[in-house]
Amino acid sequence: MRGIKEKDDSATSPDSGVVLVVEPLLPQRIRRPSDLLRLLMTLLAVTAVVLLALVARSTLNGLETDVQAGTGRAPEWLSSIAGLLGGVAVLAVPVAFAVERVFHRDGMRVAQGLIAAILALLLSYTLGEWLVSAGPVELRQLLTGNRDVEPLNTVLTPAIAYATAVRMSRRPRWRALLWFALTLDFFALFTATKITALGAIVTYLVGLAVGFATLYGVGSANTRPPGSAVVAALRRLGFSIVSARRIEDDSSGSRRYIIGLADTTRLSVTVLDRDRQVAGVVYRLWRRLRLNSETRRRAIRSLRAELEREALMAYAAEAAGASTPRLLGTSEVGTEAALLAYEHVESRPIEDLSDDELGDELLAQTWEQIRLLHARRLAHRHLTGESIHLSPDGRIVLVDARSGEIAAGDLLMRLDVAQLLAYLGLRVGPERAVKTGAAVLGADTIASALPLLQRIALARETRSAARKDKALLPALREQIVALKPQATVEEVRLERFRPRTLVTIIASALAAYFLLSQLSQVNLVTVITSAHWGWGGIALVAAAVSYIAASSMLRGFVPEQLPYGRTILVQLASSFVKLVAPAAVGGVAINTRYLQKQGIPPGQAVASVGASQLVGLVSHIMLLLLAGYLTGTQAAPSLTPSRGLLITLLAIAVVMVGILAVPPLRRMLSTRVRSLFSGVVPRLLDVLQSPAKIIEAVTGTMMVTVSFVICLAACVKAFGGELGITAVAVVFLAGNAIGSAAPTPGGLGAVELSLTAGLTVAGLNPTMATSAVLLFRLMTFWLPVLPGWASFTWLQRNDQL
Repeated sequence: MRGIKEKDDSATSPDSGVVLVVEPLLPQRIRRPSDLLRLLMTLLAVTAVVLLALVARSTLNGLETDVQAGTGRAPEWLSSIAGLLGGVAVLAVPVAFAVERVFHRDGMRVAQGLIAAILALLLSYTLGEWLVSAGPVELRQLLTGNRDVEPLNTVLTPAIAYATAVRMSRRPRWRALLWFALTLDFFALFTATKITALGAIVTYLVGLAVGFATLYGVGSANTRPPGSAVVAALRRLGFSIVSARRIEDDSSGSRRYIIGLADTTRLSVTVLDRDRQVAGVVYRLWRRLRLNSETRRRAIRSLRAELEREALMAYAAEAAGASTPRLLGTSEVGTEAALLAYEHVESRPIEDLSDDELGDELLAQTWEQIRLLHARRLAHRHLTGESIHLSPDGRIVLVDARSGEIAAGDLLMRLDVAQLLAYLGLRVGPERAVKTGAAVLGADTIASALPLLQRIALARETRSAARKDKALLPALREQIVALKPQATVEEVRLERFRPRTLVTIIASALAAYFLLSQLSQVNLVTVITSAHWGWGGIALVAAAVSYIAASSMLRGFVPEQLPYGRTILVQLASSFVKLVAPAAVGGVAINTRYLQKQGIPPGQAVASVGASQLVGLVSHIMLLLLAGYLTGTQAAPSLTPSRGLLITLLAIAVVMVGILAVPPLRRMLSTRVRSLFSGVVPRLLDVLQSPAKIIEAVTGTMMVTVSFVICLAACVKAFGGELGITAVAVVFLAGNAIGSAAPTPGGLGAVELSLTAGLTVAGLNPTMATSAVLLFRLMTFWLPVLPGWASFTWLQRNDQL
């Protein structure tokens, strides 16, 4: 502790100038989140530059030629002078800076720079040796130009790392000298063809990365002003201070102090430290990228902007009549911090209260505070248990106004209502939360928050709790619907995209890359002219039969009667949905929706589709085993598992065992499976009571697989391939399983790769296998898209989906 006065604080003279601040000793060195952020951004830049260079090799080689030609035109005497001055300056500038720092007793900074330089030297040398001896050929050619050139310059990389670690960029004169030295040295290296364009860029970025890594690993000198500086800043505001004590930091990491004044009142002071402004920036950037513009917040604000934002919100809330601590003054504390001084209010957060203490009167007071803010177009944006306080006299007080918005739009105010509903629903139950909110704000206002009851719209703490209590949000929706059954509420989409969508985009891009690489090996003109299109007609008929079989399978697992033609249209519509959803997801969703529109309760609809999926999965595995057995006994040596295949299967088995061995992963898997197939057994028992349904279900399930196998076999025949039907069945069943597990729309890319590899392993020529698979996907995936879209549109127009 810095110190505690032995005598009573109230007896201290405010003019004595001596106030001992009770606070923990500030650490001498801290790890700044900004350094970690810069390190991550630099690593991303290195990765992006290398990938871009590999993709655009010809463009980079052209740039390399132009640079070499341009620098080669320089007079020889100029190149010599530049080489001499640059080589000397790039070493002399860091040494001179070190001497200057030592004279100012800042040797720790110099030591930190030396650590960075040594690490950069080792890293650049190690990477260079690896690239020359065992690295990718294309990358080695781009970094060395196939000349006796270091991939990463082992002089410049340490110099850049040193300059970064000693924060030379914050000293304008030294920064200018360093850039002058680097420019001369790079110019000399280019004229002597001792470096490539990519090598220069990577050298600079790797030096930066090592410098930032050293800064974050070793830490930087703590420049946060201590409590005595905070007291001095408050005195400049005219406060007579007799005591100061630091209390627990707030949720954002800002320091907080309780300040005693000469008139026996107290202040509650929040200190905003400059180095904390980027804390949590990765999460904020992700939210800013993911959410729509009106709901997102700035990822990074300057210290001045953060100070002004909180002060403006505090003044606006006070003017609105809300019960918030009164802001008495603001001030900068040196160059590295700022403070906000509030009137101290004795209170405790309602998260510390038991649920029984949250009576209807307190809930009504809380809603009243929100009504006052919203009446002046103010949004609080962080209505959680830590920002809603209760004073000793039973009054609700709102704190933590930093996240708020002035001149807020309707959406932000509705988000406030949704957040408070969710938090209070967790504490006192959905019924009381909705009832007390409607009593203060009105049923219409509460109903307007209905579409915003989404986990993504909630504060982080509430979102985490709602993820565990999965019944919370549905229960709140039910209570609102019961309160306002005729409310017309438009759907609100808060997310630009979901994480699953991002994974799908990446997987689709990879799939397209592999698919295009396959197409580049096939002469489409030759394929079209040499194909036997009689077999193509058979493949088309078999693909069409699969939709009839799929409708029979669904009808068989639903005890209620379904119209046959309309069910076939639903299966066609699912082929259109596959364009935007993984193969295993789109069909399940559209069939479940269709059954609900036919008057089947949601639980039974899900159970029926789950039953069809479960039986289909069992049938798929049994047919795969049967086809594999028949293939092996009928002397098909080409399908003997290769060593690579065995290693792959063993790896998959190890992964599955690992998942089952980790309790959280096992629980997640079992929860997903249980939610998918819950209620399936009772539904199957209902089906078993009707022999006709059993026949229809089993026949449809078998015919779906048989029709696809015939389609693939016909596609192989169309290009002159000769494979047994059982071998084709093994290839299709294995490839379809992989495609169903892939996150890409319709298994795009994964199905093509697995089927092509399977047919090739089975003995088919790779070009012939690729052609057959492309024709198969044309028949089963691409051609049904247009009729699927027409079916989807008709079904929606007629309220069947």
